Amino acid sequence: MPGHAACVTFSHIHGPPLAHASNALAGSITALATPFAADGAVDFDAWTRLIDAQLAGGTQALVVAGSTGEAAALTDAEFDELLRRAVARVAGRVPVLAGTGLSNTAKTVELTRRVATLGADAALVVTPPYVRPTQAGLVAHYRIVAAEGGLPVVLYNVPGRTGCDMQPETVAELAADPHIVGIKEAVADPARMAALLALKAPGFAILSGDDPTACRAMLAGADGVISVASNVLPAAMRRLCDHARAGEVDAAAVVDNALQPLFDFIGCEPNPIPVKALLRHAGIGEGLRLPLTSLSLLNEGRLAPAAAAILALENECRRPVATSS
Repeated sequence: MPGHAACVTFSHIHGPPLAHASNALAGSITALATPFAADGAVDFDAWTRLIDAQLAGGTQALVVAGSTGEAAALTDAEFDELLRRAVARVAGRVPVLAGTGLSNTAKTVELTRRVATLGADAALVVTPPYVRPTQAGLVAHYRIVAAEGGLPVVLYNVPGRTGCDMQPETVAELAADPHIVGIKEAVADPARMAALLALKAPGFAILSGDDPTACRAMLAGADGVISVASNVLPAAMRRLCDHARAGEVDAAAVVDNALQPLFDFIGCEPNPIPVKALLRHAGIGEGLRLPLTSLSLLNEGRLAPAAAAILALENECRRPVATSS
């Protein structure tokens, strides 16, 4: 896009060059939910349909088994099969990232190596949850994962979930490592994003991890968003990213304004409860695994109107963009 640095590609980290120019860390990236059947088993048919819908909607990369994917509730065999099927279904059309961040460095390295053998293009590595390392501890942790994990690493900072907030100064230290190729930042503060954007480079992508402020972040120069909403709004999120990354302020604002009430619903209860209710409404999966429970009765009444609004917006965003003659 005009005015943007080259997208981060992964071919310099491992293996041969990726087969398609779309294999870059930018634009609309979906943190996939994991569909479960009524009996609680992973619904692999629904998983395939979800991936197909993402590709049809223009999603530019996929994340398997992140927090939205309820990774903590998956068995190792389920995790591996989800990733294996995603890689096969995508067949190189877009990058596939796998969530590998755990509370211990050695375990994170082990999981990162495992997903590398299954065909992941990169690892999305959240700051170690619950253990609350220091900033120096984070630097040491990520350097070892990057050196020994066998995949490009995308940092992930989401202090509301982990109890650990990786500071921009720490990110600056890590961004110099050629095996660390970007960050997903879920802190919505504009000052935090501005500090990270100063680190943006052709080999280091800055990605929003917060749907409601992603447009603002991209207009300021962020490379894209790793989105929850794009599970059900792939075309709309792609349209938003295209406009915002091109600096088309007015066009981006139109899409963003239409999305904000839907972001509000998707955030009305802990992720991924609302987005999985929307997927269930669309016929993709049935529920969640404990300790997560279904959408509350308080918000269940908002589900059908939100689903109808999503369908209308998706239909609108799948139409070609009108151009002036």
